[in-house]
Amino acid sequence: MALTRDFRETVKARADQDPDFRQALLREAVDSLLGGEVEVGQAMLRDYINATIGFETLAAEVNINAKSLHRMLGPKGNPQAKTLFSVLAHLQRRENVRLHMASAA
Repeated sequence: MALTRDFRETVKARADQDPDFRQALLREAVDSLLGGEVEVGQAMLRDYINATIGFETLAAEVNINAKSLHRMLGPKGNPQAKTLFSVLAHLQRRENVRLHMASAA
């Protein structure tokens, strides 16, 4: 399902103003990926990138072609672990957060 322009603009406006919201978007994307919901995690990661850094800037900062980033996080994308973890590490540094796993028990 495609997001409407109004929704994307609303998410971007909130992300611009609220660091906790940005961090929650990133955390939820990673949680989805780790939970096996790959398509959901990729979609959330795309939303996070679009609302914050943007694909062009991210591509330049991690030295990956922007079109490759779009493809790898697209609905049929299949990113290599090395590339995905490189992107996630960079996004964590930009947000000044460190995501980690914890026991659910």
